[in-house]
Amino acid sequence: MAAHLSYGRVNLNVLREAVRRELREFLDKCAGSKAIVWDEYLTGPFGLIAQYSLLKEHEVEKMFTLKGSRLPPADVKNIIFFVRPRLELMDIIAENVLSEDRRGPTRDFHILFVPRRSLLCEQRLKDLGVLGSFIHREEYSLDLIPFDGDLLSMESEGAFKDCYLEGDQTSLYHAAKGMMTLQALYGTIPQIFGKGECARQVANMMIRMKREFTGSQNSIFPVFDNLLLIDRNVDLLTPLATQLTYEGLIDEIYGIQNSYVKLPPEKFAPKKQGDGGKELPTEAKKLQLNSAEELYAEIRDKNFNAVGSVLSKKAKIISAAFEERHNAKTVGEIKQFVSQLPHMQAARGSLANHTSIAELIKDVTTSEDFFDKLTVEQEFMSGIDTDKVNNYIEDCIAQKHPLIKVLRLVCLQSVCNSGLKQKVLDYYKREILQTYGYEHILTLHNLEKAGLLKPQTGARNSYPTIRKTLRLWMDDVNEQNPTDISYVYSGYAPLSVRLAQLLSRPGWRSIEEVLRILPGPHFEERQPLPTGLQKKRQPGENRVTLIFFLGGVTFAEIAALRFLSQLEDGGTEYVIATTKLMNGTSWIEALMEKPF
Repeated sequence: MAAHLSYGRVNLNVLREAVRRELREFLDKCAGSKAIVWDEYLTGPFGLIAQYSLLKEHEVEKMFTLKGSRLPPADVKNIIFFVRPRLELMDIIAENVLSEDRRGPTRDFHILFVPRRSLLCEQRLKDLGVLGSFIHREEYSLDLIPFDGDLLSMESEGAFKDCYLEGDQTSLYHAAKGMMTLQALYGTIPQIFGKGECARQVANMMIRMKREFTGSQNSIFPVFDNLLLIDRNVDLLTPLATQLTYEGLIDEIYGIQNSYVKLPPEKFAPKKQGDGGKELPTEAKKLQLNSAEELYAEIRDKNFNAVGSVLSKKAKIISAAFEERHNAKTVGEIKQFVSQLPHMQAARGSLANHTSIAELIKDVTTSEDFFDKLTVEQEFMSGIDTDKVNNYIEDCIAQKHPLIKVLRLVCLQSVCNSGLKQKVLDYYKREILQTYGYEHILTLHNLEKAGLLKPQTGARNSYPTIRKTLRLWMDDVNEQNPTDISYVYSGYAPLSVRLAQLLSRPGWRSIEEVLRILPGPHFEERQPLPTGLQKKRQPGENRVTLIFFLGGVTFAEIAALRFLSQLEDGGTEYVIATTKLMNGTSWIEALMEKPF
């Protein structure tokens, strides 16, 4: 059991166990020793479901990464390919299988598509003459992966681009399937709210799937009261701004992948007396980040400016606890101290790690450039000078700062101004193409198509109305003891989270005007519950809302929702699901056209 998945109102271990069981059943179908050939992208998400020990129990002896030409030698009976349904991967698999066939003793081949089987892929394998080599061709419906006690992700890296640029709804279908799995395990969700075109599509698919399953109505008491489906393009602004929570900044600077972060090793080298000539470690320090670690759970959602005081307080408590050993006189007292030692040493190690990470982040956040960039972002978000060419952005282009940084700022300006004046937009585009290369013309086209970068139409700028009605900008933010979600961006309240907050109380009827300005429909659907399963809430018991971000969510938004869950009089606890955990950099990266 993964303890960090069961601390909330919803025990996500139930979901983890269900997908582990499905994996074990498939492995047992392939009797005998096994080698797994991994589509590299899947190894991270799978690591959150099943460690190597589970695979080993089911006779997995070797693991390889899917690569062209021949497979490494392995004395096993079964070779299983774990892959996403991508045509280009089928070509590599065919190459592997054909080279194995020439090698001698026959092997049994199997293929497991994650999360769905694909007729197109099977046709490609057939065209390449290897389809008949596979004994089992199955799918493993790993739609939603539990990351933490209140967090699920599909880790579908192309979901936003597929939906908004390619018009491909595959990821929406997977989202709907994932929701059906959750309802099978945690009961029917009585109310569905949504905002956005994709949200409407997912709700429609869910209702259709539910109709198809009538008769097999599950009699589980519903754990969730509401589901809120929200499109990323309803709030394009939030991911473009720099996140200012501890976890958000770790992600902005180093990138968190499947709960792990890789950090520069020199900060983590053990300091020993007189080892002046000792070589520093060269391999990146890899740390897992989730609520299983007490200290991380406490500081991850705080504004970075509030983290230092928590760390120094913790340091005093830990050193005082170690000092206690001098007071232990009797055998009983010594025994008690020794029994607490492992926990204390783990706490000391955790504190050392997070102090080092905080120092690394501080080096970045105290730099002049970070301050200048933040100032520009905050001016845009509070509505200052959004309609003309910005000097700082000009300087960044002239000094050839990373292109993604420039694109994030230009897109932020465009979103906060409901589009840029044509001459301002043309100027930025010309400068970008002349400085970074004309191959980026396709990237600019993608950003326009996604609505991140656009010319202003005749309509007036609607952002000031949205900002004012939803109170998106707060001047007096208390970063140490926050009273509002705007602390996660030191002034800006994420629009998506504000919508969730207002839905909970007083309801969306109070903001009809703004909902009409934001893209896509807003709707409410009721799902009838079987008799006897209607939920009667105890006095003072919070509602549980599952909020699903279609197109990605940032750690700052997650922090803001956790803040709302913890409010004494909030009345709602949130569980967060998404197609992908992302930040502004990974988002823009996914929309960039790779030059050939």
